[in-house]
Amino acid sequence: MLALRLARGSHPLVLLRRLSVTAAAAGTGFLLLSTVGHAAGHPSAADESLVRLLWCAAPLAATAQFAVSTARTDPAARLQRGMTAAGLGPLRLTLLATASTALTCFLGVLLSLLVFFRLRGDLGRPSSLGIDADLLGAGHPVPLVGALMLLATVPLTAAAATAVSLRPRDEAGSPETGTRPRTAPPSGLPWGIALAAAGLAIEAYTSRGAHAAGGLLPLPGRLVGSPPGVLAGWALSAFGLVLAGPGLVHLCGRLLCAGRPGALRLLSGRVLQEESHRLGRPLGVLCAVGSAAYAAVKVYEASPSRPFGPLTAVGAAVVLACVTASALTAALESRSARAHTTAALRRLGASASVLHRAAALRFLALVLVLAPLTWTVAEMATLPLVH
Repeated sequence: MLALRLARGSHPLVLLRRLSVTAAAAGTGFLLLSTVGHAAGHPSAADESLVRLLWCAAPLAATAQFAVSTARTDPAARLQRGMTAAGLGPLRLTLLATASTALTCFLGVLLSLLVFFRLRGDLGRPSSLGIDADLLGAGHPVPLVGALMLLATVPLTAAAATAVSLRPRDEAGSPETGTRPRTAPPSGLPWGIALAAAGLAIEAYTSRGAHAAGGLLPLPGRLVGSPPGVLAGWALSAFGLVLAGPGLVHLCGRLLCAGRPGALRLLSGRVLQEESHRLGRPLGVLCAVGSAAYAAVKVYEASPSRPFGPLTAVGAAVVLACVTASALTAALESRSARAHTTAALRRLGASASVLHRAAALRFLALVLVLAPLTWTVAEMATLPLVH
């Protein structure tokens, strides 16, 4: 009840972020239901139904990440003056954020259930939105209990991720305060680069198998029968980018501060180094997803006979929207965390144009470092797929 009251009294921007999480949960829930419908309508194609279900892991993980990012920036989840006296300590605030996330995602999966039954024609005349009703198993009974259990993974995963991410910690990592122990971000950089290089090496090694099989077939429907090393190497490279994200952001800050920097470069570099923990992982995930999207487009271009299907488009839209929104939310969280520092700089005489130029310089440094790396990983990953 308290979560509902806080949601009603939230700022419109906070409500918009929660509605975005609801939309992401609805898209993920619809994809999960489509796998159930496909299995019900095509009982002989169990392998293809399993592949479709496995590909739902990507939008599920993206939705959970976006839900966590939204919960972290929610003012209702922050310890404010008077909350402890009212019995809302750090632990109860974490439980409140977890309940709010679960409720938001529950509304999304409920909406997806209604849309799924409407498109199948179970609630009257079928309504076409560009999705073939045969893909949803129209005319075949759907196991309702199994579908509900599968849908429950969306709010449960998002709530569990929120609880783990926002659990109170002290400086040693035990639950008492909200501070988080930090390690040096360059420590993850060599491991991330090593994993990305290992993934590319695996793809290169298995490329001969891809050539022998005629290349990877369009995803996700014809993944079965393709060399598993290609996909494994691709996933390993993407995980390397995510792991190296904080180190890469910290490296951008060090490059800006190299030599004899002026006030603008020094300010921009110090901010990137300080915020590398907060910005690194979301940007690493965004780079990994961008690399995967580029590779997927190249694969589909190599096989024009199999264009993008509507369910593939829904999954890609959910993943891209979630990771982009997570990165923007992390940037907003970073800006809020620097509010006192920004106010102090303004009192010392720093103009608004200087702060805007510093932000533009940080953005340019991140693009110049991350964009070529993402393109290189994506281009090398597509070599065994389309050649």
